[in-house]
Amino acid sequence: MVEVQRYPFSKDAISELRNNAFAADSWPLVYVLSDEKHRRAYIGETTDTLTRMSTHLKHNEKQLLTAVHLITSEYFNKSATLDVESLLIKYMAADGKYTLLNGNLGLADHNYYQRDALYNEVFREVWNRLIAKGVVSRTLDHLDNSDVFKYSPYKSLSFDQRQGLLTILHELLNPGVKNIVIEGGAGTGKSVLAIFLFKLLLSEKNHIDLRDFSEDEAEIQSLLTKFQATTPKPKMALVVPMTSFRTTLKKAFRHVSGLSPGMVISPSELAKQHYDIVLVDESHRLRKRKNLGAYFGGFDKTCAALGLDKHSCSEVDWVCQQSDKAIFFYDQGQSIKPSDADTEVFLHLKAAKDSVTHSLLSQFRVKAGQPYVEFVDNLLNGRVGKKEVFRAKNYEFEVFESLGDMVQAINDKETQVGLSRLIAGYSWPWISKKDSTAYDIVIDDVQLRWNSTNTDWINKVSSHNEVGCIHTTQGYDLNYAGIIFGEEIRFDTESQSIVIDKANYFDRTGGQGIKDPEELKQYIINIYRTIMLRGIRGTFVYACDKALREYLKQHIPEHAPNQGDNWTPEVVDLKPYVNAVPLFDLQAAAGTFSDLQNAQDKDWVAVPNDIQVREGMFACQVIGESMNRVIPNGALCLFRPDRGGSRNGKTVLVECTDSIDADFGSRYTVKVYESFKTEDEHGWLHKRIQLKPNSYDQNFETLELNEENALQYRVVGEFVCVIE
Repeated sequence: MVEVQRYPFSKDAISELRNNAFAADSWPLVYVLSDEKHRRAYIGETTDTLTRMSTHLKHNEKQLLTAVHLITSEYFNKSATLDVESLLIKYMAADGKYTLLNGNLGLADHNYYQRDALYNEVFREVWNRLIAKGVVSRTLDHLDNSDVFKYSPYKSLSFDQRQGLLTILHELLNPGVKNIVIEGGAGTGKSVLAIFLFKLLLSEKNHIDLRDFSEDEAEIQSLLTKFQATTPKPKMALVVPMTSFRTTLKKAFRHVSGLSPGMVISPSELAKQHYDIVLVDESHRLRKRKNLGAYFGGFDKTCAALGLDKHSCSEVDWVCQQSDKAIFFYDQGQSIKPSDADTEVFLHLKAAKDSVTHSLLSQFRVKAGQPYVEFVDNLLNGRVGKKEVFRAKNYEFEVFESLGDMVQAINDKETQVGLSRLIAGYSWPWISKKDSTAYDIVIDDVQLRWNSTNTDWINKVSSHNEVGCIHTTQGYDLNYAGIIFGEEIRFDTESQSIVIDKANYFDRTGGQGIKDPEELKQYIINIYRTIMLRGIRGTFVYACDKALREYLKQHIPEHAPNQGDNWTPEVVDLKPYVNAVPLFDLQAAAGTFSDLQNAQDKDWVAVPNDIQVREGMFACQVIGESMNRVIPNGALCLFRPDRGGSRNGKTVLVECTDSIDADFGSRYTVKVYESFKTEDEHGWLHKRIQLKPNSYDQNFETLELNEENALQYRVVGEFVCVIE
């Protein structure tokens, strides 16, 4: 499907590109310019390769690159090359071998003919060829699960996010606006928008690559040009309150031209300098002076440096004071501790004359979408109808009776797709922090430990064997999340509502000083809502409290313990030539096929219910790849006896008297039968026979039989179907 060819990138070597038929004949193609020594690269697409390369050689930065890889394919059209270019930029930025010189991409993904049916596979082959050439190193499956990929500034934006971007750009140009609040629930893409915007505002004019697919992009290009005229080199910072998530975003910034890890800072680092623009991701986690533990000293020191009253201010005030323009990405529902800045602080901020608020509504983390988000909120707040059960075809949502079964299910998902983690409410002390041999969570025969690190725990090797909490998972995406509702949250059958047991809540700074039980309940409900929105593909749930477990079972499909890998088939009474046929081991067969048929100790195997079984039918295992378009390697197949007549185009089992089939490994072979006959005065005569492979691998050759060697082969069966 794809070819990747390397050429030197220089004025003297440009003529070599004329030898490439795709480049010379103006085919659409994709290219990677790179410099191995300085680890910098640029990715592009073009239909005029020679002119484009000449243009790049005049560019201040790109002319310093030393090699060009041309990626060509007869399947490429303009839409496909734009898509491959876009995907390459996203994945190569996450791969991390090169720092990319590219600017932001087009704002939206655009569909085109056969994109899913063909071009997804084309791109996978492009990537594998680039691995072979040493241009990239990590597999696509690995990168899909990496946070560096998820939080890349090269992501396309949803319609909702594009409208948010337009709002922000308009208000950045409005001298009457100082604060912009972007509100959105978990999974609405606040972090992706923040990072995209950050990269966009810092891009040099010749690095901006927005494409005019829509009016949105034309308007954004115009607004950006005006912004750069007024603020050509803005001093910017991305504030992230949570240590773990801040570490992850620093990694995402490391290999992007124009960005650096030092641009991602903690709130206290704001005291070091004043900024033109400060973006705050997860701003609901900005703190006030309450339940700060070891951070009291740092908080007070920063307040003193900024000349603010430590008793009345919050980190929100730090942001406002240290920036000309502040952009807050905010979700009230994810405030999970009494140290978080009060809701009233943000209400006051939004109501100010120099503030503007914009809401993101579309949910695109969780595949079940906004209905799932609303259901979780209603479930935790007792607003679900008595008979309401949430089901989604594209989302696995189950409640477990056994914690052991849920742990096994998460381990299975980790093996299958990766990025599957256990998360629990803070209902157990962190004993293993001081004693690594101790278990923190012991339920029945299940023994588990809390996360062994606070920093980037999600991506730590073997973290799937541990249990994360809200502090190590907030802001992250998972494929599957296994949620353990601890002993601090129960269900009261009399009031038919969720209640909180403060004695079993062990987050020291999470409950200290709270006198109103309803206030603590709201924090804990927010915690469970937040962690239940981590799983992209599915969420599994177990509750320690039996009454709560029963409540959840009323509204969440219950996990069936014997499904999946633990499924045991129904025992069927096998009746020869009624619902079963003999199973022949052709690999071990020493004699002829007739000897096998006459054997007394036959094994029998069931056949599909819709197959009419007749005497003489049999089954055997087909080994090899020569028929893999129809028969997977190792599949059990059903055959009927050869009945003569025309076999042309049919798949048959052939006995080879004097040879061994290399693919099948025995005297038997399965192939597609074709015969070619001639006629003379005596009638029809066989001239030759072909036994053809039917494989995706084109290296398998057709076996040609003439009149002489045809006698060495005998058709013994006609293929019926693969037995599942």
